[in-house]
Amino acid sequence: MLKSFLVFGRYFLFWIIFFFLERLIFLIYYSERISYLGINEIISTFWHALRLDFSMAAYISAIPALVYITLLFLPSVRFPKIIAKAYVVFFVLLFSIIGISNLNLYREWGSKINFRALDMAISAPKEAIASTSSSPVILMFSILFAYMIFSVYLSSKVILYKIADRAKYMGIRLIISFLVLSTLFLAIRGGWQLSPINQSMSYFSEEPVLNHAAVNTEWNLIQDILNNKFGNENPYNYYHEEDAKKIVAGLFKEPSPPTTQVINTERPNIVFIILESFTSRLVEDLGGEKGVSPNFKKLVAEGILFENIYAASGRTDKGVVAILSAFPSQAIRSIMKQNDKQERLPSISQELVKNGYSSSFYYGGESEFFNMKSYILSHGYQKMVDQHSFDMKDMNSKWGTYDDKVFSKNLADLDHAKQPFFTTILTLTNHEPFELSSEPHFKGDDVDSKFRSTTFYTDSCLGAYIHEAKQKSWYKNTLFVIISDHGHRIPGNLMEYDPERYRIPLLYFGEVIKPEFKGTRITKIGNQTDLAATLLSQLKIDSKRFVWSKDLLNPGTAGFAFFNWDNGFGFANNEQIISFDNIGKNIILRKNPINPNADSVLTSHGKAYMQEVFRQYLEY
Repeated sequence: MLKSFLVFGRYFLFWIIFFFLERLIFLIYYSERISYLGINEIISTFWHALRLDFSMAAYISAIPALVYITLLFLPSVRFPKIIAKAYVVFFVLLFSIIGISNLNLYREWGSKINFRALDMAISAPKEAIASTSSSPVILMFSILFAYMIFSVYLSSKVILYKIADRAKYMGIRLIISFLVLSTLFLAIRGGWQLSPINQSMSYFSEEPVLNHAAVNTEWNLIQDILNNKFGNENPYNYYHEEDAKKIVAGLFKEPSPPTTQVINTERPNIVFIILESFTSRLVEDLGGEKGVSPNFKKLVAEGILFENIYAASGRTDKGVVAILSAFPSQAIRSIMKQNDKQERLPSISQELVKNGYSSSFYYGGESEFFNMKSYILSHGYQKMVDQHSFDMKDMNSKWGTYDDKVFSKNLADLDHAKQPFFTTILTLTNHEPFELSSEPHFKGDDVDSKFRSTTFYTDSCLGAYIHEAKQKSWYKNTLFVIISDHGHRIPGNLMEYDPERYRIPLLYFGEVIKPEFKGTRITKIGNQTDLAATLLSQLKIDSKRFVWSKDLLNPGTAGFAFFNWDNGFGFANNEQIISFDNIGKNIILRKNPINPNADSVLTSHGKAYMQEVFRQYLEY
């Protein structure tokens, strides 16, 4: 049995060495970009790369493993070694071409080889050749041939092209087969953790080149192709491109009056608290149920409540991007999961860091989930705290650390943070399966009661956090921005197209709010995406990069909101709200209709908005 694993292990080891060499070439090629970094940080790239390398090696090893297992049970069958060697040589040549082509592509695009590059090479070869015309051709081919030849030679020395002595007993053969397949499965998935492996698991540095080097080139390419399996076609083409642009531009007209200045300083500390699934339907001041979020209610009396805010979509990955980058949801896609695209988005954190802020992000779960870590580290956050920052005894929820621990750690760390600071807390307890370590506030085993209890718990953590923050020296110069990542189908199991599923709270709170504005309610309809322009305008920081964001405190901006799900969208203004089914091409819900002509106006706005969002997503 050990001999069998030796054969299998040496095959696997070769591919790990192959990827190590590819990464080494990449780092040497871009040594000028990382020359100022410490040697330990550069070497760490290889360590953080291992999980994706293991996953890619396991994918390559899957077919040989199945052949190997088959031969264990069919001793009379002879498998030609030439086929096994040809399989290895084929992938060595293919991956060598991919890896070395990536060197030039990265220099031009700043991202690793991806679906977009392949699509461009196939659909527009002239443009692809033109874009690489400045590359050092002789050097590229020299590296390519040297890498190919050495890798083929190395494979002949490392890989044992043979079947180990077959065990006499069927039970042992079954054990070998199970161990080989289960090892491959775990390597492909990246382990037992909740989230399957993704690029975030290789991200570790504030230096993008090191993060990109740590991501396995071939794995990243395959993943990107799968993410783009629908191709580069925009499934939401309703108008000529110029017509769609005009409609959207009309929505975001530059307002003539100045914004209403509601805070008394241009450089306050800023705390973003993004509450998981904190739907307006459980917030009394937004017409929701009483008694579920009493601490939020207390804060409303001293803050500025935005009453008509809609989430971009129904998932955290889309909500976080909408809040921090002001980029709307792309319905069937998630830009957070695609590094080459999400890294091109602007972000509030980047703008604040440019203006002297220190920055940090706190989350009690797996930061790799939905590729969040790479998004956060790519967008100006200088410090990231996730589940790895907490003791194992605190990891007592399916999703990670309970919210109270995360809030407490953030408070303790802010005492030592450079001011002005910008910190973001993303909660997680108010998420399925709605677990609590203590007695639930609302009795009952039904999902609605559990959801109310976890909402109540998170609200209590919020209240305790603000109470403790008031004792801190930095409190008087701090603006707290409290918002939800998205709404929820419960209570009541709302349909995905129901606008109430997307309505969420947004609250400004803190001593920096001018006294005359405390207790104010803003009725203008808006989106999560509007937070960027609204906040940056208060700080007198240019928000033009955030093209999908409007200042909700400026009396001259139009009030409207857009949200979507996989194959439909909703659009709301002061007259009514519609939900539109993209497959059936019809309105499937309308709310508060007061104008018989509103249907066509809202439908055209929503179609143009959806079309332009997806067009920009494709072009990133």
